[in-house]
Amino acid sequence: MAVKSPCVELCQFDGKTSLCTGCLRTRDEAREWKKMTDHRRHQIINERARREKKLAGR
Repeated sequence: MAVKSPCVELCQFDGKTSLCTGCLRTRDEAREWKKMTDHRRHQIINERARREKKLAGR
């Protein structure tokens, strides 16, 4: 089963971290999501907590 996109249709990218404030992916990750392997998608989703902290600490 394919990994569902974390997109919440709130595409605003933080200038300091380069992360989307909605889904916590980078522009490249969001753009390439459909081409990624499920393994890579899981890696990105599993990094969510770390990315939230990074965004909060900006």
